[in-house]
Amino acid sequence: MQTSKAIPLPRLNGIAPTVESTALKLMEEAGELGAAISRLKGLPGIQPKDGATQEDLVLDVARELLDVAQTAITMMFVLEEQYNLNIESVLAEHLAKLRRKGYLV
Repeated sequence: MQTSKAIPLPRLNGIAPTVESTALKLMEEAGELGAAISRLKGLPGIQPKDGATQEDLVLDVARELLDVAQTAITMMFVLEEQYNLNIESVLAEHLAKLRRKGYLV
C-alpha cells in the first residue's frame, strides 16, 4: 500500500495572487470539483456531456482536483512570500496533528 503521494506543483508565473483572490479561486475550483463529482455519480442537476464515458468523468474529477491542489499550492506560495510563513514548520505541525488523531502511524 502506498503511504504518501508527492505531486510537485509549480509556482505559477505571470500572476500576482493575493490571499483574497486565491481564496476566491480556491472556492471556484472546489465548486468545479463538486460538479465533476456530481456528473461522475449521476447526481441530479448537472448532466455529463453526451457520449461521456465513466473514464471521461473520472478524468474530469482528477483534472478538477489538480486545479484545487494547484490553487492551494499557490496560496502556500502567497503566505510564504507575503507573510514570511515557514510552510515546512506548518507542515510538520499538521503531520503531528494527524499522528495524534491516529490517521498516521
